[in-house]
Amino acid sequence: MYYGWKIVAALFVVMCFTSGLGFYIHSVLLQALVSEKGFAITDISGAVSIFFSAGGVAGLGISILIDRYDVRYVMVGGALLASVTLSAIGYVSEIWQVYALYLFFGIGFSASGLLPATTLIARWFTDKRALAMSVSTTGLSVGGILVTPITAMLIEQSGLASATPLFGLVYFIGVVPLVLLVIRPFPSVNAVPMSANASGVSEASFMSGAEFSMTIREATFWGLSVAWIFVMLAQVGGIAHQYGLVMENLTMAEAAVVLGVLPLFSVIGRLIGGLIVDRMSGHTFSLIVMLLQAVSLFVLAFSNGAFGLILGLALLGITVGNLLMLQPLLIAEVWGLRHYSRIYATSNLLTMLGIAAGPVLMGYLLSETGNYTASFVMAGISSLIAIVVFFFWGPRTERNPSVVAAQRAR
Repeated sequence: MYYGWKIVAALFVVMCFTSGLGFYIHSVLLQALVSEKGFAITDISGAVSIFFSAGGVAGLGISILIDRYDVRYVMVGGALLASVTLSAIGYVSEIWQVYALYLFFGIGFSASGLLPATTLIARWFTDKRALAMSVSTTGLSVGGILVTPITAMLIEQSGLASATPLFGLVYFIGVVPLVLLVIRPFPSVNAVPMSANASGVSEASFMSGAEFSMTIREATFWGLSVAWIFVMLAQVGGIAHQYGLVMENLTMAEAAVVLGVLPLFSVIGRLIGGLIVDRMSGHTFSLIVMLLQAVSLFVLAFSNGAFGLILGLALLGITVGNLLMLQPLLIAEVWGLRHYSRIYATSNLLTMLGIAAGPVLMGYLLSETGNYTASFVMAGISSLIAIVVFFFWGPRTERNPSVVAAQRAR
């Protein structure tokens, strides 16, 4: 078996823990910090924004470290930082302490999560890259299904201070052993022959692709990045406030079931999307998923019963799985591997503007109106803006000609 599929399996498990304890957990922590510590919802929403902003800014430096050093060291360091800061969140007493911990938590999450994982998939796969990306990043959704509900239950039963140290320990154990035992930074590091039908990338192909300095001057780079600002504003805002929306309309027993809908359909949607995107234009597929996200958010805005919430969260889950996968996949396909980490980190940093703004804007609208209708309508409109930007300025070429030529010359 091609060793790259072992990398995929390891990253699946790693991202299960990093997403469950570093991405989907925010809606649970947000409500606990409000109810147990007495912080205002708008202040805590700002902490979530700091988390993603810090991760985005740090991603520029992390991408350079990934290019220069063994990616395993970067991931282990990130996991250690994330686990320590997550453990301490339950002991805060002032809002500045929350902000400080969330800042370092975001850096650790960035260094141990999606950036190094997608870089590894881009390095190890060419022909089956979309499938490998979809399978590995499905761990993000599985983390939401398996890990996040458990965190909510533990906080409910034992309190924030007792639960967060356990969360930090599980984060570390879920990431570090697999990274050290299974992950390899490049195919050439392994004594595994590259067969003619292997899915991997030859060592020479690592140098193919666009220059970073030229890429960031292209209109298509900015079209993709700006579109994803609005995509993630809507997506992360919706995820951060889904717990509050569900609890506002359902009982605790109903909410426990409904909260598993989004990550479940994220798994289903991502796996199906990984098969579809290899067979159609990535530009077209991205537009379809963005439209589906807009529909899901409008459904959630006007739903106050279990059926509407389940439908809206199911549709949103399908888009969450695919949109997280499509950004790094499009970057690898269009601009190649040469400076993939820096290009993706830069685009992701711009995307963080939307990620940071989403929870805050939705929290502000909630505090002003007293319900979530205006918040989710705003998120739906943000998705429609993303469609317009990506339709006119997003990249339409699936593969950079220089990348294709290098691959054919193998």
